[in-house]
Amino acid sequence: MPELDDLERAIALGGARLEVITEPSSAQADGSRLPIHTVLLGNPSRDAPAVGFFGGVHGLERIGSQVVIAYLHSLLMRLRWDATLHHLLEQVRLVFMPIVNPGGMLRHTRANPNGVDLMRNAPVDAPGPVPFLVGGQRLSAGLPWYRGVRGAPMEAESAALCRLVTQELQGRPFSLVLDCHSGFGLRDRLWFPYAHRRNPMPHLAELHALQEVFHQSHPHHAYMFEPQSLQYLAHGDLWDHLYLQACAGQQGVFLPLTLEMGSWLWVKKNPRQLFSRRGIFNPLIAHRQQRVLRRHLPLLDFAARAAAGWQRWLPVEPRQVQAHRDAALSRWYAPGVGMF
Repeated sequence: MPELDDLERAIALGGARLEVITEPSSAQADGSRLPIHTVLLGNPSRDAPAVGFFGGVHGLERIGSQVVIAYLHSLLMRLRWDATLHHLLEQVRLVFMPIVNPGGMLRHTRANPNGVDLMRNAPVDAPGPVPFLVGGQRLSAGLPWYRGVRGAPMEAESAALCRLVTQELQGRPFSLVLDCHSGFGLRDRLWFPYAHRRNPMPHLAELHALQEVFHQSHPHHAYMFEPQSLQYLAHGDLWDHLYLQACAGQQGVFLPLTLEMGSWLWVKKNPRQLFSRRGIFNPLIAHRQQRVLRRHLPLLDFAARAAAGWQRWLPVEPRQVQAHRDAALSRWYAPGVGMF
């Protein structure tokens, strides 16, 4: 599993600069458990803002892990000479869980070794109908998008991710998440809650301000910001669960984003990838893989800088908040937009 090897080399390279937490994943058929590594660096104070970078929630989507590991490696190399990076890390906490589902990655499956889709595993139910199967199902682990047994504890991987978010990201004045996936459409999309309902999220104004400052600083970007509910509804979304948990705590601002890399572009350019399970979700040609890594690293770097400077762009005054919320409602929730 080259991604795990790359991550462990990065951990060794970082040495004492890094804090590392390792937990076991779900058991393989032979009873062995692969490690789930978390890497932390930067300001550990609970008063500092934080960013969480996640990948490999779905074992087939290796490119998400590769993007997160490439960014971590870039930071470690820059620490040798980049004074501005040292200054940034004095202001912000960076949290990496690049391979959430190592067992699924080893087995080349979307689900974990128990057949559970981790992004359908949280205790959140959509109040209305969801698409058959893709919205989450409890019929069988032999079918995709299986949620797990009703009432059972979350899977080891889901629980590890939730513990990390609770301990390191929630409860701060500001925190941001970027969870890297692939496999949806011809465009790179940045999805935000909710996945289980069509209602606007409470922090819609803050999210709109974030995408606005990103557009201002990267005017030629190719990302489409949108609520996931514009595409489909789903049960059990981990980020919905954690966002609802953060809202209940009423402490700070917690903004989870999911990067959905448009893997259909890779298939369009190389139709033979349709005959490979890996090819539907990952660029198989080396130069395209390198292009994807170059394409998305500025987004991850922006997330770190936006978190560090959150007080300079986050709307606070009621008039600002209302203006951003009105603009967001018009953009994403007006009749005729997406599925509305």
